[in-house]
Amino acid sequence: MRNLIRQANPEAVEAVKWRKPSNPAGVPVWEHAGIICTGQAFKNYVKLTFAKGATLPDPSGLFNASLEGNAMRAPDIRQGDEIDEEAFKALIRAAVGQNISSRPGCPFDPLRASAFPGSVGRTALQTFDPKRSSVRRNELSGVPSLA
Repeated sequence: MRNLIRQANPEAVEAVKWRKPSNPAGVPVWEHAGIICTGQAFKNYVKLTFAKGATLPDPSGLFNASLEGNAMRAPDIRQGDEIDEEAFKALIRAAVGQNISSRPGCPFDPLRASAFPGSVGRTALQTFDPKRSSVRRNELSGVPSLA
C-alpha cells in the first residue's frame, strides 16, 4: 500500500506519530498539505483511515469501514483481497486535492509550485503579495508554510 501511495503522490511524506507505551511503534501517517491517511496493522487486516474520507468521492466502493462517522472513512484490507489500484490512487489524489484546496489563504498548489515566477523547484522561497497572503516554502524540507 505504501508503494501505491507513493505512486499516486510522490510528494506525500510518511511519518510515524502517536507513539505511546501501548503502541511503541506508533502510527504511520501519510501527509501532503495535511493528513492523507493513517495506517494500522491488525491481526487479520490493515486499516487505512482517510482523515476526511466522508467527503471524498468513492465510486468504486473502496471504503468498507468507519462508515458511520461524519469525517473519517477507511478501507479494511485483508490478506488476499484484490485492490483496485487505480481507484485507490484516485482516493489518494482526491484527499491531497482536498487538503490543498482547504488551506485558508494558500494561493498556490504545492504540486505545481514551479508554475509560479521565481520558483526553483522544491527549495524555492516563494513570497506573494502581502495584501492577498504570503506563502513561503521551507528551504530545507520544501514544505509550504504560511508566513
